[in-house]
Amino acid sequence: MTEDEFDAFYASAFPRLVGQLYALTGDHGEAQDVVQEAFVRAWDRRQSFLADEAPEAWIRTVAMRLAVSRWRRARRWLDLVRRNPPADRVPGPGPEHTALVEALRTLPDAQRTAVVLHHLCDLSVEQVASETGSPVGTVKARLSRGRAALAERLAAERDDDGDERSAKEGGRVR
Repeated sequence: MTEDEFDAFYASAFPRLVGQLYALTGDHGEAQDVVQEAFVRAWDRRQSFLADEAPEAWIRTVAMRLAVSRWRRARRWLDLVRRNPPADRVPGPGPEHTALVEALRTLPDAQRTAVVLHHLCDLSVEQVASETGSPVGTVKARLSRGRAALAERLAAERDDDGDERSAKEGGRVR
């Protein structure tokens, strides 16, 4: 089969085969995928692929086998997951993490960037300066001011939580 003959065969047979495989799989996207894969395999054999030997039946058979194979793989995966359920979900962020994120949001962008790159991304002051395009002294100043602002905000939040707890423990709520 020549390339032009194969292209004509593809154009006429693809929609029909997708319809047939859709009826088998119940999933239009899956039907398109397996028919396309079958045509790719036929393309590799197009020189020996004879038009008078029922090429559409060959494509349909290959596509059906691909669909069944995918279904079996999915079924094995589902059985595996059912036998070995995933571990418990990772707990959400704790109150300390949430407080830190909220405190970071209150910092000016330049200070927040310097603090995050240096303390959370573990970059040196020189690397932070290189990434931000700022002089080393400016990065040091931003880190200093950012840490001071964070310490102040986090301490204030701890004090607020402590006052609230002591008020509740004393039997009265403010």
